[in-house]
Amino acid sequence: MFSPQWIHTFLAIAESGSFTRAAEHLGLTQAAVSQHVRQLEMQLGPLLLRRPRALELTPAGLAFLDYCREVEQASRRLQVRLADAEAFSGEVGLTTPGSVGLALHGPLLALQAAHPGLVIRHRFAPDTEILAALLEKQYDFGVVTLRPDDPRFAASEFAAEVLELVVPAGVAVEQWEDLVRLGFIEHPDGPAMATRLLSRAFPANPGVRSLPRHGYINQVSLILDAVAQGFGFTVIPRHARQAYAQPAAISVALSGEAYPLWLVQRAEWPLSARASFVLEQLRAAMREA
Repeated sequence: MFSPQWIHTFLAIAESGSFTRAAEHLGLTQAAVSQHVRQLEMQLGPLLLRRPRALELTPAGLAFLDYCREVEQASRRLQVRLADAEAFSGEVGLTTPGSVGLALHGPLLALQAAHPGLVIRHRFAPDTEILAALLEKQYDFGVVTLRPDDPRFAASEFAAEVLELVVPAGVAVEQWEDLVRLGFIEHPDGPAMATRLLSRAFPANPGVRSLPRHGYINQVSLILDAVAQGFGFTVIPRHARQAYAQPAAISVALSGEAYPLWLVQRAEWPLSARASFVLEQLRAAMREA
């Protein structure tokens, strides 16, 4: 390993072309500058050819100069990422379920409009993919439907979500046979959500898998199009239903109890200033909603 001071000294010598000028620039004695170079050359071999009027870098010196510049650039990038002053600029990544993601989409766009320096990456994903992405350090934080028991995550309540049975406008659901007649518009989380909601409303039902499936859509923003056109019913979170552009074409036949959504992040890493800022703005938006 090379001392950061040695690296700074070698850069100053290479840029100034002189031990004397490098010493003046760094506020060191010329003897200290010479000592730093000797320490480096003990490990790397000759780095400089000392001529009467100029210094010349050897091939090893040129290679080490490239290394020094890469270290300096990496150090500057790290300082930018860690600087608390950068709360209103830079990149923030978050990943959420599609339902609450639709509710967060508008506030995120408003944030970027108010702070053009912010760059926000927002991905919709199921819980398992969200947790995996956080472990791989791809995002700053995420929102999941079930609190993880993995000690590598810190979790806190972020918002509440309510499941709803959504049917075409004007359609009533009073018994299980009404659902059989309508048919199920399924989605990746559909069976689990439907089981959770319908098991309380119809405790003796034969199970969601017994319902005829009239479609499968994996884009949360498109699921209700099939319902609006009369192809069947679905069960989705309220946030997704509230974001639908044609509310008059659908109706809510049944609502469930609220359950928490969990904010998750890596337990051992505090959020950056800008990620903390974005998160607090999103919390405020969800409280208002």
